[in-house]
Amino acid sequence: MQKIAVIGSGFAGLSAAATLAKAGKEVTVYEKNESAGGRARKFEANGYLFDMGPSWYWMPDVFEQYFNYFGKTTSDFYNLKRLDPSYRIFFDNNEVLDVPAGVDALCAMFEKLEPGSIPLLKKFIEEGKYKYEVGINKLVRKPGLSLTELADADLFKGLFKLHVFQSISTYVRKYFKNPKLVQLLEFPVLFLGATPQNTPALYSLMNYADLALGTWYPMGGMHKIVEAMVKIAEEQGVTFKYNTPVERIEMNGVRAKGLIVNHSFEPYDYLVAGADYHHVEQNLIPEEFRRYDAAYWDKRVMAPSSLIFYLGVNKRLKNLLHHNLFFDQDFGLHAKEIYDNPAWPTNPLFYVCAPSITDDSVAPEGHENIFILVPVAPGLTDNQEIREKYYQLVMDRLEKLTGQEIRSSVDYKRSYAHADFISDYHAFKGNAYGLANTLLQTANLKPSIINKKINNLFYTGQLTVPGPGVPPSIISGQVVAEQLLRKSK
Repeated sequence: MQKIAVIGSGFAGLSAAATLAKAGKEVTVYEKNESAGGRARKFEANGYLFDMGPSWYWMPDVFEQYFNYFGKTTSDFYNLKRLDPSYRIFFDNNEVLDVPAGVDALCAMFEKLEPGSIPLLKKFIEEGKYKYEVGINKLVRKPGLSLTELADADLFKGLFKLHVFQSISTYVRKYFKNPKLVQLLEFPVLFLGATPQNTPALYSLMNYADLALGTWYPMGGMHKIVEAMVKIAEEQGVTFKYNTPVERIEMNGVRAKGLIVNHSFEPYDYLVAGADYHHVEQNLIPEEFRRYDAAYWDKRVMAPSSLIFYLGVNKRLKNLLHHNLFFDQDFGLHAKEIYDNPAWPTNPLFYVCAPSITDDSVAPEGHENIFILVPVAPGLTDNQEIREKYYQLVMDRLEKLTGQEIRSSVDYKRSYAHADFISDYHAFKGNAYGLANTLLQTANLKPSIINKKINNLFYTGQLTVPGPGVPPSIISGQVVAEQLLRKSK
């Protein structure tokens, strides 16, 4: 039986490990932290249960397909609840927009803000559906190893319908003029790590995921997905070694012969790197075997990092939904301070998740669980003084826009930013979301899943194909497992 080591237990690592074990391989997962999940870990404090990272459950079909592959369904592990409204947007002048679930309700909302827009919205969603079906079922499942992959007849036939060479900013404005609707439709690409002006309109498939497929929540928290994936992996025979960082990869000619962990050598036939790509390549592999040099990595356009505050509040809050977007400041300035002239933002947009509004299990009775995220440029100097400055800035606006005093009721507070992403995940430049999905970093133009200098090492996760996000990471693990299985026959 061939032995395979998987480095890292994020969504991509878990997906690859379970898929390989199901195919009969002996798989061991090495995780430097005390629990699985990578950025989707959880922690508990003062009776609060916090999801540390991902909080949006989109593309439910991707999760369902993954569990179905192992003869399971999502309902075997957690209960999904569709949120309605999906989320709330706070604009300036104290204007608030609740985004409803369901196309009919969305049509009514669009018509109210922009009369005559219903047929345009339906066409926009229909085009997004086509992109979603092609993108999720075909494009994101390509390994990105050869341009011939893109010669697929269906892809070629629908190339212009995918709007690959048009920005989503231009595309959205062809349909809608109302600035609130434009911001609503541009917001999902923030998860992709680039401005709307630099993101291909192909990614309006995210709008279809948002508006048509809906926003969901797994009761108990997003970490329920991790727990389910770990259980599936263990049922396939995967072994997990926690608190076990990989120190280096040992070579034998052009093959990696195994890992050094705890100062000891452990032999393997194949390796899957689900940890940070840059860290694995630049720190674990001898220099002569690296596919990319330091200059290559410095030229990569990274998705943002995040400044996160985990707050426990000893009272219930008003005027918040489960998901809340604060767009009361100039997005253009904030975007420039992330992408063009990296700096700590002047007046940042931010996001607030209050899962205790939906789920009583994540906070003590009568309390609120709050997750606040400020997108910021990667590679910034990060210290407690800066974090506290932004905590006060964000809380000033949160209290003003929701009409309530909050700070004196905070009975638990933890911050998380660049230094933590680096310490916990070896995240390149402290990034939170991986590689930006610009046109020049799409599909085959991303760092490769294989290392041409090492014939038994594969990469998976948010710095390679298909890209950042929970569903793409799950798919990334499946794509890499398939390629490894082909090679190992």
